[in-house]
Amino acid sequence: MTRVLETLFAYGHRELRATHRTTLEITRDNHLTGRGDCIIAVGASKGARDLSSEFKRVSSNSNSRIILLLDVGGLREVISGCGSSQLRYEHPTDLVARRSSYICSRTLMVHADKAACDLPRSMVSKLKDPSRRVEITLVAED
Repeated sequence: MTRVLETLFAYGHRELRATHRTTLEITRDNHLTGRGDCIIAVGASKGARDLSSEFKRVSSNSNSRIILLLDVGGLREVISGCGSSQLRYEHPTDLVARRSSYICSRTLMVHADKAACDLPRSMVSKLKDPSRRVEITLVAED
């Protein structure tokens, strides 16, 4: 089995809502509008196209598993999903975990077991603090 880890960081935002039922997004952008109810962290150090070629290779397999570990303020959440041979990882700013099988240049994983609305509200409270650094670890396994 091949296992590749990718690390990045991002920050909270006071307008963060994390109420979307089907997606969860991390973005390099620093702004957030009311429509961004899937966004859980901003100012990320990486977008989809910045992920390593090894991570992209392993996760671009329909049998691969992708795990997103989210650490903020002493709280940790684990989101699991699947890779796909159709993943492109081309978007410059965004990483999106999707419950569905929809794929675009922003898609990190499909068939995710959680979306933004599933994060504990205690974690969302911490994610509303713009000074709060969010540590993100991505794991791809095939």
